[in-house]
Amino acid sequence: MDEKTFRAQLFQEQLTHCTIPSPELASDVLNGLLKLLFYQFSDETYPNQRSFDNAFRNVKQRFYDLVEAIHDDLGVDCETIVNQFYEDLPNIRNLLLDDAQAISEGDPAAKNTMEVIRTYPGFLAIATHRIAHKLFQLKLPYVPRIFAEYAHSLTGIDIHPGASIGQRFCIDHGTGIVIGETTNIHDDVKIYQGVTLGALSVEKSMAQTKRHPTIEHHVVIYAGATILGGQTVVGHNSIIGGNVWITKSIPPNSTIYYSGLAQKHIKNGDS
Repeated sequence: MDEKTFRAQLFQEQLTHCTIPSPELASDVLNGLLKLLFYQFSDETYPNQRSFDNAFRNVKQRFYDLVEAIHDDLGVDCETIVNQFYEDLPNIRNLLLDDAQAISEGDPAAKNTMEVIRTYPGFLAIATHRIAHKLFQLKLPYVPRIFAEYAHSLTGIDIHPGASIGQRFCIDHGTGIVIGETTNIHDDVKIYQGVTLGALSVEKSMAQTKRHPTIEHHVVIYAGATILGGQTVVGHNSIIGGNVWITKSIPPNSTIYYSGLAQKHIKNGDS
């Protein structure tokens, strides 16, 4: 193909309107929202309630514009999605405050929750996920994944917006964590860097099935652990040691770790 023909082909493709919002627009809306939800993210100050209310309404309008840009792909009207999302914002913020507290309490290096919110990549990843997950539940296309990939690019933490995550979730360090779409994480779970909660198979035919594990409450997963499969359940109050490979369910109150070249499984209370 000569250059002139190639340019003509590219031009024809440019005439097709892309309904997916740009990552720049989406990340701008996300950052505006986070700055209003948590003053720790923002360097702006508001002299009075009226100026803050105006800023809040402005971000809401920009969010509406983001949703309206893909209205042809929605099953409901834009206003319904925006209103339902904003109605749940107090709950999202309360969940995130509990996450920040859990991170602060679980990390001896953390001075307070202000430091966690302002500086910890794990909190930014969780905050973005809780927003993206709500939009995923509302069946808003494209935007949840754009939000997730934006946080991924900043933190190295890859959480699919479809993943279900319970209360007081703690990410320590976090670089290299991957949490798949159908993962179900219960309350009071702590995960270290390099953990993968993934699928045993990536066949397209499994798109509508549970492919990723379930992590029950009060589980700690140390660095580099890999847990795979939709039927894999890590029972409550278990400890998963670093660099283990798990494809079968683990009963509650278990400790899994490597000793030399062998993987060991100890139930609490065993000698």
